[in-house]
Amino acid sequence: MHIFLKSNPAWCLFAMLSVSLAQTQTHPSAPSNPPPVSTISAAPSARVIPPPPNYAFPNRQTYVYEVEWHLFNAGTAQVSLALDGGQEHVTAIADSAGVVNALYKVHDRFEAFFDPQTFCSLRVSRHTEESSRSRQTELRFDYSRNKSVLDEKNLKTGEQKHVENDLPACVTDVVSGFYYLASLPLQPGNSYSFPINDGNKTTEVRAHVEAREQVKVPAGTFQTVRVKAEAISGALQGKGTVWAWFTDDANHTPVQMRSKLGWGTLLFRLQRIEKQ
Repeated sequence: MHIFLKSNPAWCLFAMLSVSLAQTQTHPSAPSNPPPVSTISAAPSARVIPPPPNYAFPNRQTYVYEVEWHLFNAGTAQVSLALDGGQEHVTAIADSAGVVNALYKVHDRFEAFFDPQTFCSLRVSRHTEESSRSRQTELRFDYSRNKSVLDEKNLKTGEQKHVENDLPACVTDVVSGFYYLASLPLQPGNSYSFPINDGNKTTEVRAHVEAREQVKVPAGTFQTVRVKAEAISGALQGKGTVWAWFTDDANHTPVQMRSKLGWGTLLFRLQRIEKQ
């Protein structure tokens, strides 16, 4: 959200938004030595709910977003899903642009795989190019040992690290979570708590469906449901809030997202949906 938690803890608050936030996850004003993430124990109510048997994943579709920061063009983000060898494969690309690109150039690529029957994350691959830094990170979820296993290499210096952390029976990750929330019944008043793991300590996130609202974005005008998400335990608690607007239909297409962080607000607006 590595760079995930070390540079900007709030970046990891909401899986669905994390992919698009890549261009600001290592914001220049972020502290270089933030406090370590504390261990949290997800409550029984915090769980990943499997999709219904007849759930239709939005495979072979790419969501393309424009990103704004203080009314400036901050970049673009693309997120797509495809079935790959019996696993769902998420690909996300984030590129900085405009003022943000001049201050802090970013080109990041994320790939995640999850079980379509359980929504449990299986592995994540991240290639990040941010300013003068370049890293390759591989994360896998070993449910047989209840461990997340992260291996990261600094492509500039060759430095490597290996980290293992305790893992619940099933988690989503900061990439697949983009689709997990869209799979849930999003009726105003509903609340969901679920565990997210990015290779560090597991964080519990709560999402609350606030209200129905009409939203206008470059892709059109949509009737939506507004969802608020925030971390409710661990070091991320109180670090930021994310709102997402999903179409109020069976597709639950995320058409707009807004992240309120300590150093500003990011707005993500759907430009178009590309179908393969």
